[in-house]
Amino acid sequence: MGISCELGFLNMAAPLSVEVEFGGGAELLFDGVKKHQVTLPGQEEPWVIRDLLVWIKKNLLKERPELFIQGDSVRPGILVLINDADWELLGELDYQLQDQDSILFISTLHGG
Repeated sequence: MGISCELGFLNMAAPLSVEVEFGGGAELLFDGVKKHQVTLPGQEEPWVIRDLLVWIKKNLLKERPELFIQGDSVRPGILVLINDADWELLGELDYQLQDQDSILFISTLHGG
């Protein structure tokens, strides 16, 4: 049941609970923590991966953002899986997050 716009309230989407996981060395940018269970706050527009990346940068990323984010996306060499499917098959940055989604970021870049 939405709240009437006549009252001046916005029709907000409910908060989402998602699991965000980092691997392949990417977890080192997040204080070594691989799995994060996060609750994304309700907002007027549905959450998409593009929004999630901004939220991750602001709330989880601890160091060297240039190794994880490039522009408004992840850096090349970071594989993104949404519920075990390659994000390229799901719309990449425009994928609309669902409650209980699992998003995995795996770095494929390794020093030698």
